[in-house]
Amino acid sequence: MTAFADTQFLAAGTVGNPAANIAIFGIFVVITMVVVIRASRNNRTAADYFTGGRGFSGPQNGVAIAGDYLSAASFLGIAGAIAVYGYDGFLYSIGFLVAWLVALLLVAEMLRNTGKFTMADVLSFRLQEGPVRTAAALTTLAVSLFYLLAQMAGAGGLVALLLDISDKTGQSIVIAVVGLLMIVYVLVGGMKGTTWVQIIKAALLITGAALMTVMVFAKFGFNFSDILGSAQDAVSGSANKGVAARDVLAPGAQYGGSSTSKLNFVSLGLALVLGTAGLPHVLMRFYTVPTAKEARRSVVWAIGLIGAFYLFTLVLGYGAAAIVGPDRILAAAGGQNSAAPLLAFELGGVVLLGIISAVAFATILAVVAGLTITASASFAHDIYASVIKKGQVDEDKQVRVSRITAVIIGVLAIGLGILANGQNVAFLVALAFAVAAAANLPTIVFSLFWKRFNTTGALFSMYGGLISTIVLIVFSPAVSGTKSAMIPGSDFDWFPLSNPGIVSIPLAFALGALGTFLGGRKQENPAKASEMEVRSLTGVGAEKAVVH
Repeated sequence: MTAFADTQFLAAGTVGNPAANIAIFGIFVVITMVVVIRASRNNRTAADYFTGGRGFSGPQNGVAIAGDYLSAASFLGIAGAIAVYGYDGFLYSIGFLVAWLVALLLVAEMLRNTGKFTMADVLSFRLQEGPVRTAAALTTLAVSLFYLLAQMAGAGGLVALLLDISDKTGQSIVIAVVGLLMIVYVLVGGMKGTTWVQIIKAALLITGAALMTVMVFAKFGFNFSDILGSAQDAVSGSANKGVAARDVLAPGAQYGGSSTSKLNFVSLGLALVLGTAGLPHVLMRFYTVPTAKEARRSVVWAIGLIGAFYLFTLVLGYGAAAIVGPDRILAAAGGQNSAAPLLAFELGGVVLLGIISAVAFATILAVVAGLTITASASFAHDIYASVIKKGQVDEDKQVRVSRITAVIIGVLAIGLGILANGQNVAFLVALAFAVAAAANLPTIVFSLFWKRFNTTGALFSMYGGLISTIVLIVFSPAVSGTKSAMIPGSDFDWFPLSNPGIVSIPLAFALGALGTFLGGRKQENPAKASEMEVRSLTGVGAEKAVVH
């Protein structure tokens, strides 16, 4: 998962003007804070705070989903992976994009029709509410925390390159500032404010990538073949060991060789493609639109924007290889993650680098805000209101508990981010996707499509998927046994793959089926199953939904 979330490897050695970088980011913070404060004036109910009052159109929500999904690690890491590994690096982009087809075809419309605020609303609709909501909330918190930790740790590394802050204390302060800004966004703006931050950030990120893409094309006479040829020449002429022999225009530069390496890629791809449809912070966005039709439109818009962005990364990656060169990229403080900033500096000097730097910071800020409100809403709505209070709690109290939870999660993320700064936490995002694919997706699919599915099956699937994924990751090369492992000095890896998706995802589906048969036929209410089927397919009974 190195190409996706290893911004934490960035270290000292800046490019451009740190003052310009931070000034442009400061402007973004001021503008978005004004937007968040204005949006918060309409936060009167729990639906306003958790789902933005279901008042966003499909296109608006599609842009926000793109903002939620396109992290800074994705921008920096994928461009760098393509610059160094070429074809194999672009396979990450393909995996992320194909994943949205699964989300569109399997979950978007049905989830919107069946739920209210969180993923657990769907999973507990016809099952025993207490145990299922608790399990769903735990998997949501696990996915959110791993994803959040990687982003926070990445912020510290990104700062090292762009602001020339090489000491751990300075980086820790910046991580704390990012965390505090995130908490303010969530407390003040709720889902409405967070959504507008996502929309602004997505527009900036996609516009910035598009601008750099056009500039790269202009340098090569708008001939993509010339870009590819120059990139291959740069890699072939590289003196860096392991790069010179690679063909960046053909598969195998990163995932060739041993059968384990190829299997590892299949496992990672499986987790990425199936994990997206189980990411709680992405699923929660389907509740911010008024109808199922708008939910489908939002996914179509997201696919278009995300697809365009990943096509831009193809040009940026090969452009960085051709213009900057793999030697310089790998020798820079951030390794392959420095490809996009170095390319920006070559194309537009200090100004463009400052803009791209600000966009990268804004991206981290927006993603962590989205993750925080998802995790806090899940605790307040699923555990506090539904399990602890048995539904006997007013909406104001739910929102208050959610805000308190957001502060606790934010403080926890700051502390863990500071502790993880400088370590290899790349596997955390892969783990988030793997947990989402193993613990969430099987239960969602079974709940929506299998009438006989019951509470025992749901608990087997969610807990089995969560535990098996974490155990296999702990004993994988991602944690120990390799130079890039989180604990490089130790060696207790007995599971050969860095991502356990190829084992844990089928296992979770199998456990769901096994638990269902062990639980027996009389465990659930058949009427509830029929009601869920009608509601999920037609929207009848869903809040503000209409029949299409």
